[in-house]
Amino acid sequence: MLNATLALQEEHASGPLTVDGGLMIWTVFIFVLLLAILKKFAWPAILGAVEARERALEQQLAEAEQSRAEAAKLLEEHRRLLADAKGQAHAIVIEARQLAEKERAVAMEKTKQEQEELLARARREIVAERDRAVAELRREAVDLSLAAASKLIEKRLDSETDRKLVLEYLATLDAGR
Repeated sequence: MLNATLALQEEHASGPLTVDGGLMIWTVFIFVLLLAILKKFAWPAILGAVEARERALEQQLAEAEQSRAEAAKLLEEHRRLLADAKGQAHAIVIEARQLAEKERAVAMEKTKQEQEELLARARREIVAERDRAVAELRREAVDLSLAAASKLIEKRLDSETDRKLVLEYLATLDAGR
Protein backbone atom coordinates (compact mmCIF):
# COMPACT_ATOMS: atom_id res chain seq x y z
CA MET A 1 0.00 0.00 0.00
CA LEU A 2 2.76 2.22 0.76
CA ASN A 3 4.16 1.44 -2.60
CA ALA A 4 0.87 2.17 -4.24
CA THR A 5 0.57 5.49 -2.45
CA LEU A 6 4.05 6.43 -3.50
CA ALA A 7 3.33 5.52 -7.06
CA LEU A 8 0.15 7.56 -7.03
CA GLN A 9 2.01 10.50 -5.52
CA GLU A 10 4.65 10.24 -8.16
CA GLU A 11 1.96 10.43 -10.85
CA HIS A 12 0.50 13.54 -9.32
CA ALA A 13 3.77 14.98 -8.11
CA SER A 14 4.22 18.68 -8.64
CA GLY A 15 7.55 20.39 -8.57
CA PRO A 16 9.15 23.38 -10.07
CA LEU A 17 10.26 21.45 -13.07
CA THR A 18 6.99 19.56 -13.59
CA VAL A 19 4.77 20.83 -16.36
CA ASP A 20 1.01 20.67 -15.75
CA GLY A 21 -0.86 21.59 -18.93
CA GLY A 22 -4.20 22.54 -17.31
CA LEU A 23 -2.53 24.77 -14.77
CA MET A 24 -0.53 26.39 -17.49
CA ILE A 25 -3.60 27.20 -19.59
CA TRP A 26 -5.43 28.64 -16.60
CA THR A 27 -2.36 30.71 -15.66
CA VAL A 28 -2.03 32.14 -19.19
CA PHE A 29 -5.80 32.82 -19.32
CA ILE A 30 -5.80 34.65 -15.98
CA PHE A 31 -2.65 36.58 -16.97
CA VAL A 32 -4.22 37.72 -20.27
CA LEU A 33 -7.48 38.61 -18.50
CA LEU A 34 -5.63 40.54 -15.79
CA LEU A 35 -3.53 42.27 -18.47
CA ALA A 36 -6.67 43.32 -20.36
CA ILE A 37 -8.31 44.64 -17.18
CA LEU A 38 -5.14 46.53 -16.24
CA LYS A 39 -4.84 47.90 -19.77
CA LYS A 40 -8.46 49.06 -19.72
CA PHE A 41 -8.57 50.58 -16.21
CA ALA A 42 -5.20 50.88 -14.49
CA TRP A 43 -2.84 51.57 -17.38
CA PRO A 44 -4.35 54.98 -18.35
CA ALA A 45 -4.30 56.12 -14.69
CA ILE A 46 -0.71 54.95 -14.21
CA LEU A 47 0.36 56.44 -17.54
CA GLY A 48 -1.43 59.73 -16.69
CA ALA A 49 0.29 59.85 -13.30
CA VAL A 50 3.67 59.17 -14.91
CA GLU A 51 3.06 61.83 -17.58
CA ALA A 52 1.87 64.31 -14.93
CA ARG A 53 4.98 63.57 -12.90
CA GLU A 54 7.11 64.02 -16.04
CA ARG A 55 5.45 67.38 -16.78
CA ALA A 56 5.91 68.46 -13.16
CA LEU A 57 9.58 67.50 -13.31
CA GLU A 58 10.04 69.34 -16.62
CA GLN A 59 8.31 72.40 -15.14
CA GLN A 60 10.52 72.21 -12.04
CA LEU A 61 13.58 71.89 -14.27
CA ALA A 62 12.44 74.90 -16.32
CA GLU A 63 11.80 76.89 -13.12
CA ALA A 64 15.19 75.83 -11.77
CA GLU A 65 16.86 76.92 -15.03
CA GLN A 66 14.96 80.22 -14.91
CA SER A 67 15.96 80.71 -11.26
CA ARG A 68 19.56 79.88 -12.13
CA ALA A 69 19.52 82.38 -15.01
CA GLU A 70 17.92 85.00 -12.76
CA ALA A 71 20.49 84.32 -10.04
CA ALA A 72 23.30 84.66 -12.59
CA LYS A 73 21.75 87.90 -13.83
CA LEU A 74 21.46 89.20 -10.25
CA LEU A 75 25.04 88.16 -9.54
CA GLU A 76 26.24 90.02 -12.62
CA GLU A 77 24.16 93.05 -11.61
CA HIS A 78 25.64 92.84 -8.11
CA ARG A 79 29.16 92.67 -9.54
CA ARG A 80 28.45 95.63 -11.80
CA LEU A 81 27.01 97.65 -8.91
CA LEU A 82 30.00 96.73 -6.77
CA ALA A 83 32.38 97.82 -9.52
CA ASP A 84 30.40 101.07 -9.92
CA ALA A 85 30.54 101.66 -6.18
CA LYS A 86 34.28 101.06 -6.16
CA GLY A 87 34.69 103.45 -9.09
CA GLN A 88 32.56 106.09 -7.36
CA ALA A 89 34.50 105.65 -4.12
CA HIS A 90 37.76 106.03 -6.04
CA ALA A 91 36.41 109.14 -7.79
CA ILE A 92 35.30 110.59 -4.44
CA VAL A 93 38.74 109.97 -2.96
CA ILE A 94 40.42 111.61 -5.97
CA GLU A 95 37.99 114.54 -5.81
CA ALA A 96 38.62 114.91 -2.08
CA ARG A 97 42.36 114.91 -2.67
CA GLN A 98 42.03 117.52 -5.41
CA LEU A 99 39.77 119.63 -3.20
CA ALA A 100 42.26 119.33 -0.34
CA GLU A 101 45.07 120.38 -2.68
CA LYS A 102 43.02 123.37 -3.87
CA GLU A 103 42.20 124.31 -0.29
CA ARG A 104 45.85 124.00 0.66
CA ALA A 105 46.86 126.13 -2.34
CA VAL A 106 44.23 128.74 -1.44
CA ALA A 107 45.41 128.73 2.18
CA MET A 108 49.03 129.05 1.05
CA GLU A 109 48.13 131.93 -1.29
CA LYS A 110 46.12 133.63 1.45
CA THR A 111 49.01 133.18 3.90
CA LYS A 112 51.42 134.56 1.29
CA GLN A 113 49.16 137.58 0.70
CA GLU A 114 48.83 138.19 4.45
CA GLN A 115 52.60 137.90 4.79
CA GLU A 116 53.13 140.37 1.94
CA GLU A 117 50.57 142.73 3.47
CA LEU A 118 52.30 142.49 6.86
CA LEU A 119 55.65 143.10 5.19
CA ALA A 120 54.28 146.10 3.26
CA ARG A 121 52.67 147.49 6.40
CA ALA A 122 55.92 146.99 8.33
CA ARG A 123 57.82 148.78 5.54
CA ARG A 124 55.32 151.63 5.60
CA GLU A 125 55.63 151.87 9.37
CA ILE A 126 59.42 151.81 9.10
CA VAL A 127 59.33 154.56 6.48
CA ALA A 128 56.90 156.58 8.63
CA GLU A 129 59.10 156.07 11.71
CA ARG A 130 62.19 157.03 9.72
CA ASP A 131 60.43 160.14 8.42
CA ARG A 132 59.34 161.01 11.97
CA ALA A 133 62.88 160.39 13.24
CA VAL A 134 64.34 162.53 10.44
CA ALA A 135 61.84 165.28 11.20
CA GLU A 136 62.65 165.04 14.90
CA LEU A 137 66.36 165.12 14.13
CA ARG A 138 65.84 168.17 11.93
CA ARG A 139 63.91 169.93 14.67
CA GLU A 140 66.64 169.13 17.14
CA ALA A 141 69.27 170.19 14.60
CA VAL A 142 67.41 173.45 14.08
CA ASP A 143 67.12 173.99 17.81
CA LEU A 144 70.82 173.18 18.26
CA SER A 145 71.77 175.42 15.36
CA LEU A 146 69.70 178.27 16.75
CA ALA A 147 71.16 177.75 20.17
CA ALA A 148 74.65 177.75 18.72
CA ALA A 149 73.92 180.77 16.54
CA SER A 150 72.41 182.71 19.40
CA LYS A 151 75.44 181.96 21.50
CA LEU A 152 77.55 183.20 18.68
CA ILE A 153 75.52 186.27 18.09
CA GLU A 154 74.93 186.69 21.79
CA LYS A 155 71.39 187.49 21.43
CA ARG A 156 68.25 185.58 21.12
CA LEU A 157 66.83 185.51 17.60
CA ASP A 158 63.14 185.23 16.79
CA SER A 159 62.54 181.57 16.91
CA GLU A 160 59.86 181.25 14.19
CA THR A 161 61.69 183.16 11.48
CA ASP A 162 64.95 181.53 12.48
CA ARG A 163 63.38 178.13 12.24
CA LYS A 164 62.02 178.93 8.82
CA LEU A 165 65.42 180.10 7.71
CA VAL A 166 67.17 176.95 8.96
CA LEU A 167 64.52 174.68 7.43
CA GLU A 168 64.97 176.35 4.08
CA TYR A 169 68.70 175.90 4.39
CA LEU A 170 68.29 172.18 5.26
CA ALA A 171 65.92 171.76 2.33
CA THR A 172 68.56 173.18 0.01
CA LEU A 173 71.02 170.70 1.47
CA ASP A 174 68.61 167.80 0.83
CA ALA A 175 67.94 168.98 -2.73
CA GLY A 176 71.68 169.16 -3.35
CA ARG A 177 72.20 165.50 -2.55
